[in-house]
Amino acid sequence: MASSNDHIQQWGQEFLVTQHRASGLPASETCVCGKNTSNLDPYGCLINFNSATKAFNDGLRSLRDVMQSQLSNATIVYTNVFAIKYNLIVNSSKYGFDNPLMACCGNGGPPYNFNPSAMCGGPGSQACADGSRYASWDGVHYTEAANAIVASRILSANYSTPALKFDYFCNQ
Repeated sequence: MASSNDHIQQWGQEFLVTQHRASGLPASETCVCGKNTSNLDPYGCLINFNSATKAFNDGLRSLRDVMQSQLSNATIVYTNVFAIKYNLIVNSSKYGFDNPLMACCGNGGPPYNFNPSAMCGGPGSQACADGSRYASWDGVHYTEAANAIVASRILSANYSTPALKFDYFCNQ
């Protein structure tokens, strides 16, 4: 059986490795804490979930560094999606989001508008009037407005190592 290095040498030279998102952010996760706020950071995100995600992402970045050192012909870009998505929450008002953890479409009202028994599109759920004012569509997925910000940050290469613009991959 061929090694991963053989496959990379044969089939690919350019790779994008993205971090895992900040898993303590979606309403589907944060609503499980109930009224106990001791496990939330100042922005309402689950500390333990995000700590575990950061540890995973640190390992992923280390793996990227090892692979890059072993595969000198390859370009392996690491993108810090965690920082991009966490920034959406921390600086939500800068992006025009009213309540960054509240779902636009759901059931239950503030603070999350998320009810696993009444998911978006199902009986008892209701969509907000202006999705552009929300980062979360349904407590699991981002709105188009939030996704546009995430995409622009990824494409900027400001959150990537090495900081290569995406057109680099198109011109190879």
